[in-house]
This record gives sequence, C-alpha cells and structure tokens, in this order.
Amino acid sequence: MSILTKQIPGNHALPAPNAYRSIFRNPDGSYDWETELDYGWKMVDQASCGSLAAVIMEPILSSGGMLTLPSGYLKAMKAHCERRGMLLILDEAQTGVGRCGDLFAFEHEGVVPDILTLSKTLGNGLPLSALVTSNHIAQVSKDKGFLFYTTHVNDPLPAAVGLKVLEIVVRDNLVVRSREAGLKLHSALQVLKSRYGCIGDVRGRGLMAGIEIVADQATKSPTPELGQKLMDRMTELGLSANISTMASFGGVFRIAPPITTSDENLELGLSIMEEAFRSTNGTMPLYTNGEKKT
Repeated sequence: MSILTKQIPGNHALPAPNAYRSIFRNPDGSYDWETELDYGWKMVDQASCGSLAAVIMEPILSSGGMLTLPSGYLKAMKAHCERRGMLLILDEAQTGVGRCGDLFAFEHEGVVPDILTLSKTLGNGLPLSALVTSNHIAQVSKDKGFLFYTTHVNDPLPAAVGLKVLEIVVRDNLVVRSREAGLKLHSALQVLKSRYGCIGDVRGRGLMAGIEIVADQATKSPTPELGQKLMDRMTELGLSANISTMASFGGVFRIAPPITTSDENLELGLSIMEEAFRSTNGTMPLYTNGEKKT
C-alpha cells in the first residue's frame, strides 16, 4: 500500500487509494476504486508465483498522504485476500486507540483483520507495541516453529503504561470525544478550504486529518514551496505543524491533535492555521473584505 523506490524481492505494491488524484474514474467523474483495486490485484497475480502470504496496510494511509479508504474498500480487500488464502494485516500504529473516532479504525467498516499491529498511541510516548491475532493463527505459527524474540519482550513498565492508557481511554470516553472533536475539526478545515484556493483537498476521519496544498485547484499541481512557507509561518505563530514535502507524500499537512484536546485548544490551533493562510503570499484567498469572490 506504499510507494517504494526499491522493493524487497517478494513484495508487491497495490495502488494507493487516492480518491483525489487517482486516474480511475466512473463516467460521472467519481472515484472508481473497485476497478483500481481489481487492476492492482491483476498486476500482483501476474508478477507472483501464487504463493502470497499477506496484505499489510493502514486503515488510513498516514505517511502516504492521509488517505482514507473508500466505503467498502476494506471489505473488498479482505475478500481478495481470502480468495488467495492470504492474511489481512492492519497496521494501526497511528490510527488505533481512539484516534479516528473508533477504538480501532477497522471498526468503522466492521472488517476484522487477521493480524492487528499497534504501537505509538498504545504506549503514549513509551516504546510499546503489540501484535494481536487469533488463537488459531498463533497456534499455527507455534506449530511451524515461528520464533519472535527481543530483549524487551513483556517488559513490565511499558506494559503497565499500555494497560493504563486503555483504561483511561475507556474510562474517560475518549473515543466519543475523538469522534465529536473530529467533526468540529473537519468542518473547520472545509471552511478553510472554501476560503483559500491553495487547498486542494481535505480528508481524514476523527482527530486525524490531512490538507493537500496545491498550486491550482483545477490542475491539482503540487507546490511544495508554498507548503513549506505555510509550515514555517505556523511554527512562527506558535503551532507545531508538519507537512509531508516528499513527492510520494503529496505535500499534505498531517493533523493529529491529542484525543484529549480541549475545544479551546482545537479552536486556537485552527485560528493559527487561518492566520498563517491569511498572512502567507500565494495562498490564493477566495474572500475579499469578508465576501467570497465569484
């Protein structure tokens, strides 16, 4: 699911589901992800010997440009895997533990992966990761002699922190908080998009969002220089901002405030972003004296 310059032998990459930029379109111009996914699998089948192990993907592609999966995509991916006797492995290092408005992002479509990997949000800053799977897969791995060993396996300190993180997320209803705050975040970002022509697309779910910066909304041509200027200006104004300037990342601001963030902090961050767009040359304001240009 990622763009690789040098692939490890035996690995194949499927097209990233980029609804904003994909060339696969229905007659009405909407994103034809089904044809794109089928095309990707045909390429994989032609390039492989048929002994395929698993698909590894994120429910929202973060470093790939904050790409959300189209409705039905994950279910279709699972079906492709099952037809080929493959496992579906979901990496929820960033999306898991409430970030996207569900405890785990795969719950949004009700598709259960065969293997789930967690880190980052689970340890809340401490080095902690987890692999979650079924008893059947664990037993088959054991029977076939698979061995995973690390010096810090079952380290009690990060394990205790991980348990406490999960306890607090459930106790304080932070999944619902993330969902509600996410609606406010995405609504405000859509307003920002309506005001500045350099914002080509706003996407994401919950408290995980992306803003793609472009030189022109019609051609969607990238402008990494403007993205860098905006990032510098936001930093100047006191907001820690991150934009993926690498070509494969698409010049996208990756926005992921803490799921404990208050409405006041969220509004402050959004107001700083607004000021950065207002005071940076080249953002192509669509408003003059409060009125939208026509």
